[in-house]
Amino acid sequence: MARDTKFLLVLMAVVMTLVFSVWNVLLNNFVVEKAAFTGQEIGILQSLREVPGFLAFTAIYLLLWFKEQTFALIFLAVMCLGVAITGWFPSTYGLYLTTMVMSIGFHYFETVNQSLTLQWVDKSESAAFMGKVMAWKGAASLLAYGGVWLLMEVFGVSYNIVYMAFGFVGFAIVVVLWLYFPMFRQVHEQHRKVVLRKRYWLYYSLTFLSGARRQIFIVFAGFMMVETFGYSVGEISLLFIANYVFNMLFAEKIGAWIGKVGERKALTVEYIGLIAVFTGYAFVENSHIAAGLYVLDHLFFAMAIAIKTYFQKIADPEDIAATSGVSFTINHIAAVFIPVLLGVVWLHSVTLVFLVGSLLALSSLVMARMVPHAPSKGNEVLSFGKSVTSEQT
Repeated sequence: MARDTKFLLVLMAVVMTLVFSVWNVLLNNFVVEKAAFTGQEIGILQSLREVPGFLAFTAIYLLLWFKEQTFALIFLAVMCLGVAITGWFPSTYGLYLTTMVMSIGFHYFETVNQSLTLQWVDKSESAAFMGKVMAWKGAASLLAYGGVWLLMEVFGVSYNIVYMAFGFVGFAIVVVLWLYFPMFRQVHEQHRKVVLRKRYWLYYSLTFLSGARRQIFIVFAGFMMVETFGYSVGEISLLFIANYVFNMLFAEKIGAWIGKVGERKALTVEYIGLIAVFTGYAFVENSHIAAGLYVLDHLFFAMAIAIKTYFQKIADPEDIAATSGVSFTINHIAAVFIPVLLGVVWLHSVTLVFLVGSLLALSSLVMARMVPHAPSKGNEVLSFGKSVTSEQT
């Protein structure tokens, strides 16, 4: 097997997805069955989960001591350990604690992994490569969800055993990756300080709205399936399997399509679709229609690749690591308070929670129409039909 950068990126993404998918698919059933969570507790847990994402900009300071590749592997291992110990703490505060451990590993890994991808993969093939990685992540998720369904529905294995099995297997694979791959050279030396540039404002805005909108889907769409429609852990697993079959089959094609039609058109299609999906969530009364909306939502999410490739095209190469940390923080600003606030709203109106998602998708659509047809450094924003250069912004 080739020991190159792209292969390492694929393998790290597969491990992350395999382990995180188990945590994610079990979460709603585990907290309801073992800790008697309501919408308020799940909102608090999800807000705590996003705090490390909000602090992702601090990764740039840790990179003063670690190379990005080493950093990514260390925090991928931390995430795996966080998942492995989850089943040992089936209480409100225990779940808050293990979630934080998992989340620190997850968000710090994702921050640096995004940076490495944008540095190691050429602009001309980045959208297609990200789609390919998403397809592999879909396969890893299928393995995770299929494994959860088999272990729990067929063999009756406990939550604790499932968490430990996948967490420790993921940790072992990370150790193998550490030993197998050489330390790759960085083509562009990265800034080791926080970087905020005025000309990246549209990227920051799209990232903020994406984070806010995704929180509503991640926190409340799955929770609705369990609380409102009574889905079992097996049924949730099968729903997630359907999602990732679509990813495995179509994500690489979606990435190639984004590379062909451009970020502006791809984001426009995504946000129009999401307006319809969130509005559907707000008023759905049939469990099968709700499941269909859930799959559609996940499919549109694949088009979010376009935000990353837009940034890659307008960015200075030396800014990528620092801006990846900043963008994760921006992405998680709303994530820190939205789950808690909407968790309270949920107790009074499920419809209103999802209409907020529709409004965020509409705001994203307005921003997407400001992306130039051919974004580049000096051509970051389209305003009133004319490209606005970095000097003008």
